[in-house]
Amino acid sequence: MTAVIGIRGHCAHCDMTFELKPWQLNAIAIDEPFGCTYCHSCLQLCCHKQLRQFRALDQWALVRPGMIILTCATLLMALVAEWVGLLSVIGQLNVSLIAVLAHFLVLRYARHRQKMTLNLQAVSPLPIEQLARVACTRLGQQ
Repeated sequence: MTAVIGIRGHCAHCDMTFELKPWQLNAIAIDEPFGCTYCHSCLQLCCHKQLRQFRALDQWALVRPGMIILTCATLLMALVAEWVGLLSVIGQLNVSLIAVLAHFLVLRYARHRQKMTLNLQAVSPLPIEQLARVACTRLGQQ
């Protein structure tokens, strides 16, 4: 089962657009080239503006749980205020409807900001000798 993330990649080599898998997103995050799903050429995100946008997605991670807590607290506060007598039933209904509407609007905006298409550039793959040196260096560090 895979989660729908909403980040797509556009291969500059074969001009195809495809959903990026989680391992491809990890490769982009650590600035490693990966193979295209269609033409199997090595791709990498080279645009610094899109790389900043991609890395800024971490800021949107806590929007959903934060909005759930805020909405629940608002609904509970409106219920208690109506029970104590500070609000009428209509006032409580209005506060509740505004809180739920704000909840869905903020979540829709966050989802909209998370959907993006990254322009991936074709790069030359590393030669086998360089890959062997990198592997030996990484194994030597452990």
